[in-house]
Amino acid sequence: MKIYKLMKQKFITVRPDETIEDALARMSSMKVNGAPVVDRNGKLVGMIVKADIYRFLITPGHIEKCPVEWVMSKDVITATVDEEVLTVAKRLRDNNIIAMPVLEGDIVRGVISIEDILDFYIK
Repeated sequence: MKIYKLMKQKFITVRPDETIEDALARMSSMKVNGAPVVDRNGKLVGMIVKADIYRFLITPGHIEKCPVEWVMSKDVITATVDEEVLTVAKRLRDNNIIAMPVLEGDIVRGVISIEDILDFYIK
C-alpha cells in the first residue's frame, strides 16, 4: 500500500519565526506530535516535534518565547507520496523519529507518524 493512503492530509505547519509556545499550543490542540516547518513560500525548512520542545525547555534559561527555528530539526527525513508503507515505516524506525512530512515534489502533502502506521497494521 502507498503511504499517501495513510498519511494525514489535514495537518498543521508552523513557521520558523513562530514561538515554540505557540507551536506547542497548536500541536496540542490538534492532537499531533509533530509538524513540518515551512517558510513564507511554503517550502519545507524543518520539522518540529513535541519531544524536541520539551527537551529544549528543560534546559535552564530556555523560555517558551524562543523561535521554532532554535528547536526544529533542519535535516528533515521525508517520504514521498508514492512510497510503500513498509519502506516508510523502516525509515521512521531506522532514524528513530515519530513523524515525517510526505512530499510530492517540493510540496508537503501530508504527515505520517508511527501511530498512523501502527493503526494500519493493527487493523
